[in-house]
Amino acid sequence: MRVYQTDEIKNIALLGSAGSGKTTLAESMLYEAGVIKRRGTVEGKNTVSDYFPVELEYGYSVFPTVFHVEWNNKKLNIIDCPGSDDFIGGAITSLNVTDQAVILINGQFGPEVGTQNNFRYTEKLKKPVIFLINQLDSDKCDYDNIIEQMKDIYGGKCVEIQYPLETGPNFHSLIDVLIMKKLSWGPDGGEPKREEIPAEEMDKAMELHKALVEAAAENDDQLMEKFFDTESLTEDEMREGIRKGLVTRSIFPVFCVDAHKDMGVQRLMEFLGNVVPFVSEMPKVRNTRGEEVTPDSNGPESLYFFKSGIEPHIGEVSYFKVMSGSVKPGDDLFNADRGSKERMGQIYVCAGANRIPVDQLNAGDIGCTVKLKDVKTGNTLDGKGTEERFDFIKYPNPKYSRAVKANNPQDTEKMMAALLKMRQEDPTWVVEQSKELRQTIVHGQGEFHLRTLKWRLENNEKIPVTFEEPKIPYRETITKKAKAEYRHKKQSGGAGQFGEVHLIVEPYAEGMPDPVSYNFGGQEFKMNIKQKEERDLPWGGKLVFINSVVGGAIDLRFMPAILKGVMDCMEHGPLTGSYARDVRVVVYDGKMHPVDSNELSFTLAARHAFSMAFKEAGPKILEPIYDLEVYVPSDYMGDVMSDLQGRRAIIMGMDAEAGYQKLSAKIPLKELSNYSVALSSLTGGRASFTTKFASYELVPNDIQQKLIAAHEAEAAAEE
Repeated sequence: MRVYQTDEIKNIALLGSAGSGKTTLAESMLYEAGVIKRRGTVEGKNTVSDYFPVELEYGYSVFPTVFHVEWNNKKLNIIDCPGSDDFIGGAITSLNVTDQAVILINGQFGPEVGTQNNFRYTEKLKKPVIFLINQLDSDKCDYDNIIEQMKDIYGGKCVEIQYPLETGPNFHSLIDVLIMKKLSWGPDGGEPKREEIPAEEMDKAMELHKALVEAAAENDDQLMEKFFDTESLTEDEMREGIRKGLVTRSIFPVFCVDAHKDMGVQRLMEFLGNVVPFVSEMPKVRNTRGEEVTPDSNGPESLYFFKSGIEPHIGEVSYFKVMSGSVKPGDDLFNADRGSKERMGQIYVCAGANRIPVDQLNAGDIGCTVKLKDVKTGNTLDGKGTEERFDFIKYPNPKYSRAVKANNPQDTEKMMAALLKMRQEDPTWVVEQSKELRQTIVHGQGEFHLRTLKWRLENNEKIPVTFEEPKIPYRETITKKAKAEYRHKKQSGGAGQFGEVHLIVEPYAEGMPDPVSYNFGGQEFKMNIKQKEERDLPWGGKLVFINSVVGGAIDLRFMPAILKGVMDCMEHGPLTGSYARDVRVVVYDGKMHPVDSNELSFTLAARHAFSMAFKEAGPKILEPIYDLEVYVPSDYMGDVMSDLQGRRAIIMGMDAEAGYQKLSAKIPLKELSNYSVALSSLTGGRASFTTKFASYELVPNDIQQKLIAAHEAEAAAEE
């Protein structure tokens, strides 16, 4: 395989909802380019893209698959992305390292929730978009209705390049208004027969051709001038205008294809080869310093590793994009993220599980290598004298969580190693060992996502595991002031233990003034502040600790021990054992013994005094509240709102967005536990949602009593 230059390379992501036909399209593209001699099928479990055991088992894409084709002296690097929203991480990764998105639309259903999600990410990342209507041979395909929906959602930027003469089982021809030809196929698809447009279609074809010419001309002043003069452009001028429009996202060309029958695929590839922008024509990526990095093959060597895969008999396969310079086997590079040195072994271009060795890859190209010592997903390898780092891929927050434990406790360490290894393959799997909850929690994008993780643990790693609902990280606080005193005294021959602490607790709010005095039962307690310490707690909120002891009742050297006793209680709240927060503690008096007082005595005294005061200070349990955004088709809005109200959610607002309704709400984390499953069930999988932590809020009294009772029962059982 020859070495391609940066201005000969195009990087493309295939996106679309589950079932839209991306993997089938990939097979046809590989076949048309001569990379494979026979097209595989998803049903036959022999496709280039879906080759991991879990993908073959379930019949859907789990990981993005990198492949390449050589077409018309250009190299097209293409990444086939998973369609399910649960595996959106693969699409986000791919969009960040490619320059063009091809979004497939299922001809049976039109734009779906997955289409919307993918489009939103292209919008955020400012990536060009081509729409591809697939499965035109379906009985359910209504092409005109799909186009109408697309124009309602995406506006006038959707411009038809092609339209079918007939849909359903008799689909075998279409009109292409860019080249102004009728394209027809035999039963086996492949290369089309090109004919003149039939007279009865000429008016419609000319109308769409003029709309395309106008859309192309809008992206170039010279073309616009020519369009005003002649109302026409040459085919090459139209291509140039479309290319510029793609880069600025001012045009979304619409193509037609039947990937299963290999109809329209060759023409699509012609367009990708001739019109889609090269790497060198796209906006430059910025490094972590905010500086633009030019994809120059003569520049300093820098590789960004965007994906890892663990493959049987091979081990870890590391996929990279050449951000700058050129890479060759044997290059010595420096890991800018981990501070280690690496020597590149053989480098390859990819076609799914097949890898072809190459001697060099230039800036903008995508390849892979194996057996690196210490390179993780997201790392940058630099050549001598280069100091580049990249962290431009941002993943969505998890939506579904489960506590996981090995059925055999002896497998726990092995399970953790497997989970961390799997997270390298899919960064949207997040693994957390929660000291607070005493659980190992795996977070993902949905129930389907975590079910796949469980399958891989049990089938690939041979580690049987159990999923449980994770505990909720509640917080405890107080709502009023209270005081308490406690004497710890213990005598057991020789030196004893003695410490007495008098303290006041009250709710703390940011900016509140220091205390001057307190009144309890008609008695005034004046404060004379000697020391004050504010602690930002690792779990959120604050502890303010004030020493107001006068007359030497407690030596200053015992104050750290008293603070330690308070912190012990803050870490194991008196109500449910949850972390406490936003409390001010004032130690105002106490007693000590010249012989028996020690740090342990004051720690224990402080712990008891704080616990007693906390329970008298109107203690309350706080629960985590999340901001929730649900994207839902209008006809399901009522059901979704009713379900949310049953989950103690507060509806904050509703907006229409791109053919869907966006519903905003605040909802307790407890009620989000199985929300992804419930929403999918309510809407037939046509809705999606995002969450983000918002705040901690008081739980209702009835729930608080249940939580306290459950904690007491659990504590009694442990005794």
